[in-house]
Amino acid sequence: MLQPLVAVSTDVKHVDNYDWHAAPRQYLEAAIAAAGVFPVLVPSFGDRLDFDQLLASVDGVLLTGSRSNVHPSLYGAEANEANGPYDQARDSTTLPLIRKAIEYGVPLLAICRGIQELNVALGGTLATEIQERPGSLDHRAPVSDDQDVRFAIRQSVSIKPGTCLADVFGPGEIMVNSVHRQAIDVPGSRLQVEALAPDGTVEAVSVKDAAAFAVGVQWHPEYWAHSDSNSARIFHAFGDAARAHAMARTGVKTAAE
Repeated sequence: MLQPLVAVSTDVKHVDNYDWHAAPRQYLEAAIAAAGVFPVLVPSFGDRLDFDQLLASVDGVLLTGSRSNVHPSLYGAEANEANGPYDQARDSTTLPLIRKAIEYGVPLLAICRGIQELNVALGGTLATEIQERPGSLDHRAPVSDDQDVRFAIRQSVSIKPGTCLADVFGPGEIMVNSVHRQAIDVPGSRLQVEALAPDGTVEAVSVKDAAAFAVGVQWHPEYWAHSDSNSARIFHAFGDAARAHAMARTGVKTAAE
């Protein structure tokens, strides 16, 4: 029995005079424990990578959150200090990877920065510093040195009936840990809005014409996937899609979580 391989995006960080290509531990642990897949980090080297070869070898793509934001030039806006920092090496890797994954029917789960990358990759735009918009909630994390406080589950989102996530959670409201200061402004034309915050902020989308599971969420299910049932459910659904893809690709039964 095989454990499906899932490609995971990486940030480029300059630490101790080295450029590190890395992903946060919580995403990798959720991939292993909740989705039941084998996460493989994809270095952010843009078009130096053969995405066709990569996607012929994996059964899912997981896009992580990050402190950095998609560079505004990629959706027709102007870069400034208010909507940084940026990681253009990651942008050059994730955006073409997203398009190829959808084209090849490889399951995709995009989280936080990931949902924003998904939207930009499919022609949408982003809004920054959304807490400054009239009537908007403050979606930023509270100031704290305690990550459990920063990522506490404290906001409701409304799942639209008849959507992919309605199949995962059921329609109606669930509680999530939505932590962000950017959000989707104009959704890409291929995206279906799946969930909204009480202030109307887009909190989840799916790709309408995708051949496989292709969902983006603005909240952070990876953080509580070990203890919160709703956080775990999204990873279970992604893992199931990866196993189905692996079975179709190889004809070999894959290990369940």
